[in-house]
Amino acid sequence: MKNCPNCGNSCNDTDTFCTVCGATLGASAPETQGQEFKDKAYDTFVNTPDTTAEYTQEDINANKIFAVLAYFGILFLVPLLAAPNSRFAKFHANQGLVLFIACLITGVICAIPFIGWIVGGIGEIALMIFAIIGIVNAAQGQAKELPVIGKFRILK
Repeated sequence: MKNCPNCGNSCNDTDTFCTVCGATLGASAPETQGQEFKDKAYDTFVNTPDTTAEYTQEDINANKIFAVLAYFGILFLVPLLAAPNSRFAKFHANQGLVLFIACLITGVICAIPFIGWIVGGIGEIALMIFAIIGIVNAAQGQAKELPVIGKFRILK
């Protein structure tokens, strides 16, 4: 049994409208649980950890360009060579390295006929989106992890 949010009348779980006042009754429990799962998945994907506060503003301003370059394939090496003492540049170099490795793995998957082409193609599109997210974060001076793959630490 569920109660009407408008008048408090007890209604059957299958009722869509209150039998007393006609108010629309809320979503059933399975629909609500599905929406909660979608909301949690969305938050997990979009709201990645932001460690920007751990870096000095001088470090961020001086090394933004190197951080941006880290998301262009093998150019993840540029921040490591051009700004070896910058923690901000190193953070983005790590994110770029993880992205580069994920691209290599996806490239291998693409070599598998049929199913690999589909899965690999979807993976490449996702990784391109991740690269854009990383570039935008670096250009804005943020140290946010990439969705899904950003939690991996290779460079210390």
